[in-house]
Amino acid sequence: MELHASVVINGLPALLRGAATTLYVCSAGIALSLLVGVALTIAGQSRFRLLRWYVRLHISFARGTPLFVQVMIVYYLAPSLAAGLSPLSAGILALSLNSAAYGSEIMRGALSSIPKGQLDAARALSMSRWRIWRRILLPQVFVLMLPPMTFEFAGIVRASAILSVIGVTELTRAGVQIVASTYRPIEVWIAVGTMYFLMIFTIGAISRRLENSMRLLRSA
Repeated sequence: MELHASVVINGLPALLRGAATTLYVCSAGIALSLLVGVALTIAGQSRFRLLRWYVRLHISFARGTPLFVQVMIVYYLAPSLAAGLSPLSAGILALSLNSAAYGSEIMRGALSSIPKGQLDAARALSMSRWRIWRRILLPQVFVLMLPPMTFEFAGIVRASAILSVIGVTELTRAGVQIVASTYRPIEVWIAVGTMYFLMIFTIGAISRRLENSMRLLRSA
């Protein structure tokens, strides 16, 4: 079987645009998921049973159903809730809602590692619940969350290929379009796979550096 490098060279601009869209979608998704994850974590510790029930339902649904199904639900449901919502925005929303469930669990684990004495001291100083979260818990939680959330970001990059089915021209859809016009699938998918690998390898390297930095900070 003969491989033609010219197929990849000619299609490289489209693949790079697709990779840029993938990184944009995933970056926006992880940023939004952090906000939603914080809200879920706080709601999960609320004294209101309805909020705690919703958090359990959200996490169970996100972890217990295929991401493809979640993307399709958001894609078809979102326009009725927000007119004019583009496939790109729907894709970002779907990824963020899914990732927020995992982010909330990561945050809950980070919270459990904070010494209880800090909370007792804050309550003894009559600090409000909001101030305890803002001044004591969240700053520490975000630092503890950094390494596992970079791994979650890598997972979102892999999962973002699903968005090709709703018309988002990310890396996978760019590959599909090039294959449709060149009829050279092997070269194209090798190039697409290589680009995904490079992105995820880079994210993994950043995560390992963050973990090492965290380990040094704890031992200092």
